Amino acid sequence: MSSQNDYGSSPIAEQQEDSTQRIPKPPQGWQRFLWLGPSFIWMLSAAGSGELLFTPRIAAFYGYSLLWALLAAVILKWFINGEIGRFTVCSGTTILEGFRRLPGPKNWAVWLILVPQVVVAIATVAGLTGTAATALILVTGGTVQLWTVIIILVTAAIVFLGQYEGVEKISSYVGIARTIAVVVAAVIVFPNLGQLTSGLVPQIPSDVRYDEILPWLGFMLAGAAGLMWYSYWVGARGYGAAALGQEEPIDFSQIGHEERQHLQGWTMQMLLSNTLAVIGALLAALAFLILGSELLRPQGLVPQEDQVAETLGSLLGDLWGPFGFWFMIAIVFITFCSTTLSVQDGFGRMFADGTQIMLQGFGVRGRWVNEKFLRKFYIVVLLALLPIAIYLFFGQPVGLLQTAGAIEAAHIPIVTGLTLYLNHRMLPKALRPSKFIFAGTVIAGLFFAAFAVIYLLQLAGVIGGASGSG
Repeated sequence: MSSQNDYGSSPIAEQQEDSTQRIPKPPQGWQRFLWLGPSFIWMLSAAGSGELLFTPRIAAFYGYSLLWALLAAVILKWFINGEIGRFTVCSGTTILEGFRRLPGPKNWAVWLILVPQVVVAIATVAGLTGTAATALILVTGGTVQLWTVIIILVTAAIVFLGQYEGVEKISSYVGIARTIAVVVAAVIVFPNLGQLTSGLVPQIPSDVRYDEILPWLGFMLAGAAGLMWYSYWVGARGYGAAALGQEEPIDFSQIGHEERQHLQGWTMQMLLSNTLAVIGALLAALAFLILGSELLRPQGLVPQEDQVAETLGSLLGDLWGPFGFWFMIAIVFITFCSTTLSVQDGFGRMFADGTQIMLQGFGVRGRWVNEKFLRKFYIVVLLALLPIAIYLFFGQPVGLLQTAGAIEAAHIPIVTGLTLYLNHRMLPKALRPSKFIFAGTVIAGLFFAAFAVIYLLQLAGVIGGASGSG
């Protein structure tokens, strides 16, 4: 893993003057808020699909009846994300590097992760940019296909040229503005409290379609890939042992009690950052559920395919007139584009890391195990050219995101199980999760596994339910 900090300069450099091999002290007091970047990026990466697209769709179909599932998905992903972050903070390497070290056939866990994610990467970029284009055509005219191709090429070029950091700062301000706007709007149309709280009781609507629910739960906050990207962003920011910039996990037998305490402090910092991100995402998701239930559902409106932006525009347009409509259109465009950027950056890192791991296992040398070359290769081929081809062939952005979201949700239990086993196997007892966090993470894996199994049973016709994306 590269020791370069991709998200700005780090206070770690000053803390390591005496020894580059000593784990730095974790930040204290108000300094802790200067280290929230990885979780904030992680939160923003989920906004385009889980919150902005699928939550209003679910609200339009089912109202508040699945509020309990939203809360469960977000809270349970806190446990999973924390365990992935824990491994990188304590070991100093990425989660895929950890999976490589699991016993069994060489790199079996890495293959198990990367192969399904190829489909997710292509479909997600194609779907996100296709939905962003539905906002652009309302302003500029033209065709969705043309603007989708242009957006894919522009976002890929930004990541390829290493300009993602500057754009990410701008999109973060837009993310804050979006959250404030939708929360205020949700307060204005706030429903009867009894009506809202009725959704806290676990229930499944009689006309439920798991091809709608599973992608929503999969993308809510972050999918399987997004959860793993957190490892890269935590490492790039220099949390804990990642500050040492080592290619191999640290040797815990070579560090003393003080440094183990430092790692515990960094783990607490990571969990604080993770908690604030989850709270922010939950506020936004709840606001979109309320707006969709109160404004879209009574009119029978559902954000779908080439009408995504126009339908979502009515969420604020119905309250604040033309200003609200166009403000929401701008939010839709910027959010989907910024999410595309984080997806291209995250997948680029993950596939470069995974390819490097697998090819080195076969003794390959040269540029095909060079991380920078591999990242650029994947940005061009996997995250630009192939999404363009897939979008032009299928042309259904919501359908593409549903496919990606279903795979993500089904993949989450696998990532969860591997991560728990990895932390138990590689981390010393003092750095492992508490019994409470361990149990919560197990429940999280089982929760998503249950929905994935039910979805497959419905898809196979074993259990009833409507089909199609609506």
